Amino acid sequence: MNGKERDYRLVVFDWDGTVMDSAARIVACIQGTIADLALEPRTDAQVRHIIGLSLIEAIEHLYPGHDTAFQQRLIEGYRHHYLVSNPVPSAPFAGAGETLAALHAAGYLLGVATGKGRRGLDEVLAATGFGDYFHATRCADEAPSKPHPDMLEQLLDVLGAAPEETLMVGDTLFDLEMARNAGADAVAVTYGAHPRERLQAAAPLVFLDDIRDLLPWLGLTD
Repeated sequence: MNGKERDYRLVVFDWDGTVMDSAARIVACIQGTIADLALEPRTDAQVRHIIGLSLIEAIEHLYPGHDTAFQQRLIEGYRHHYLVSNPVPSAPFAGAGETLAALHAAGYLLGVATGKGRRGLDEVLAATGFGDYFHATRCADEAPSKPHPDMLEQLLDVLGAAPEETLMVGDTLFDLEMARNAGADAVAVTYGAHPRERLQAAAPLVFLDDIRDLLPWLGLTD
């Protein structure tokens, strides 16, 4: 299955929808916040559409043209649901841990570029035990929202990798466009927030139906 076009040094993962099966929880937390604030309803499909963006960008897509105070109420409500009150479970996708372990053992530099905030990412890295696999991570409160390339460019700078040595793995169009904007390659996973038809617009190198398929694609297994 080896289909890579370059020899990569750095593999950067999106988190929600790529490593962690958390889309249902994100949708439930946003919908809970919308209900709490008695806002005009949004469909689950509309909410899934904005997964991967920073919270500010996501709110602007869902409720454009509102002021900072409105945005802050939604952010605070979402964080309360996600961190405190929402019972919808989330867990790593099957094979995520073994894939990260294999890449780490093979000597790849590993990074995370995520629409999560730093507090949320640090908590899930600790909870999953995956934190030791990653050499550097960047969050939505540390850079402009995807698809702006800054988050990825920060990782390249910190880890000393060139764009042509870098592979982005993501489940949303925002991930793939960020990679393109940074001059890096990208592969798409099909089990996350955005459907394959939408991902196709960014022409990823390959579509992966299982995160474990990344290993043979990189030539690490038969």
